[in-house]
Amino acid sequence: MTDALLSTNDTSKARRERVRKSLGRRHRSETIFRWAGILSIVAALGFVAILFGMILSKGLPSFWQSTLHVEAYFDPELIEGGPQPQPQDSASPAEYQQAMAQWQRNVTLSNWNAIVERAVRTSAPDADIETRDLLELVTTAARFQLRDMYFANPDVLGQTLPVSILASANTDNWLKGTINRELADARQQLSAETRQLADRFVAEGIITFDFAWHIFTNVDSRSAPATAGLAGAFMGSLYMMIVVIVLAVPIGVASAIYLEEFAPKNRWTDLIEININNLAAVPSIVFGLLGAAVFINYLGLPRSAPLVGGLVLTLMTLPTIIIATRSSLRAVPPSLRQAALGLGASKNQTVFHHVLPLTFPGILTATIIGVAQALGETAPLLLIGMSAFIANIPATPLDSATALPVQIYLWQGNENRNFFEARTSAAIIVLLGLMLLLNAIAIFLRTRLERRA
Repeated sequence: MTDALLSTNDTSKARRERVRKSLGRRHRSETIFRWAGILSIVAALGFVAILFGMILSKGLPSFWQSTLHVEAYFDPELIEGGPQPQPQDSASPAEYQQAMAQWQRNVTLSNWNAIVERAVRTSAPDADIETRDLLELVTTAARFQLRDMYFANPDVLGQTLPVSILASANTDNWLKGTINRELADARQQLSAETRQLADRFVAEGIITFDFAWHIFTNVDSRSAPATAGLAGAFMGSLYMMIVVIVLAVPIGVASAIYLEEFAPKNRWTDLIEININNLAAVPSIVFGLLGAAVFINYLGLPRSAPLVGGLVLTLMTLPTIIIATRSSLRAVPPSLRQAALGLGASKNQTVFHHVLPLTFPGILTATIIGVAQALGETAPLLLIGMSAFIANIPATPLDSATALPVQIYLWQGNENRNFFEARTSAAIIVLLGLMLLLNAIAIFLRTRLERRA
C-alpha cells in the first residue's frame, strides 16, 4: 500500500514537472514571439524614421533658395521696341495683334543681360569682375524676369525698381555648402571672383535665403535650373488621378459587387477571380507596355498625355480596388443578408440598401490605397512617353505632360547633382505630402462613415 502510494506520488510529481516544463516552454515561446514582434515594429519604424530623416534633411533646405535683392534700372537706351502699341479705331484686331507681337519681339531682343549686369554691379561698384563671371552669379532666367516686368507694365521704362532675382544653381550650391569649398579653382563651378562676390553679398544682406515659392508655380527648366519647379508635373499627376478616380472606382466597385453578390459560382467566375488576383501581382511596367500598344499605337491617343497615363494606371489599379472591395463585402455577416431576404427584400434591395452601406469604409480605404499606389507609379509612365521634357503646364488631359514621380526620376539623373539632389528630395517631400493628405482625407471620411454605419 505504501509502495503504491509512493508510486502514485512520484507519477503525480513527474506529471507536474512535465506540465511545468511545458508551461515554461510555452511562456518562453510567447515571450520570444512578443519581443520579436516588438523588435520588428521598432526596426520598421526605425527604417521609416531614417528614410524620412534623410529625405527631410536633404529636401527641406531646397525650399529656401539664395535670392539677390537689387535695384534694376529699365534703361530706355537698352530697351528696344518703342512705346507699346495701343488699340486704335482705324486698325483691325488682327493688325493690332500683329503690331503687339512685333513690339514684344523687339523688346525681347533688347540687351536684358546688360540691365541685369548693371543691377548687380550697382550693389558692388568696386568689384573687379568680368561680365561673364558676374552673370554666373544669377540665374539665366533673370533677363526674362525683367522682360516680363516690362511687358506687364511698360511705364517702368526709365525707372529704377527693386527686384528679387534668384541666384544661379551653382551660386546656391556654393552658398549652401553642397560643394566642397576646399576644391581647387579648376574644379569649382564658379570663378574665384564670383565666389568672393557671392560671399560678400551674403555678408551684406544682398543675398538672402528666401522661401522658394517657384517650386510650386514654375515648370521644369533646363536652361535655368534654379527656377525649375513642379507645377507641370503636379497638374499632370492631378489629371491622371482624376481619370483613375472617374474610371477605376466605379468599374472596380461594380465588378466586385457583381462577382461577390450576383455572379453564379462556376468555372468562368473562378477563372475571372484567378486572373484578377494574378493581375494584382503583375509588374507595373507590363501595364505600361500594354498601354503603349493599345492606347497609343492602336487607338492613336497622344503620347505623354495624362489621359493615357490615367488609363494605364486605371488598369493597374482595378485589381487592387476589386480585391479590397470584395474583402469588405465578405466581412458583412451573412445573417444580415438572410434577415433582409427574410423580411421580403429583393436581392438588389438587400445588397444596395443593407450590405453596401456597411462596406463604404472598406471601399473608401481600397480606393485611397489604389489611388495612392497609382500616384507613386513611375515605370508604366516611362513607356508612354511621360519622361519627355515638358516646359508647359498642361491645360487639358490631352496635352503633353509629365508626372510627379517621373519628374523625381528626371531630376535624380540631372548632371548638376549638387543642386538637383536636394531638389529631388524636395519633390519627394511634395509627393509624400500629397499622399499623406489623401490618406488623412480617407481616414476622416472612413471614421465618419463608420459612425453612421
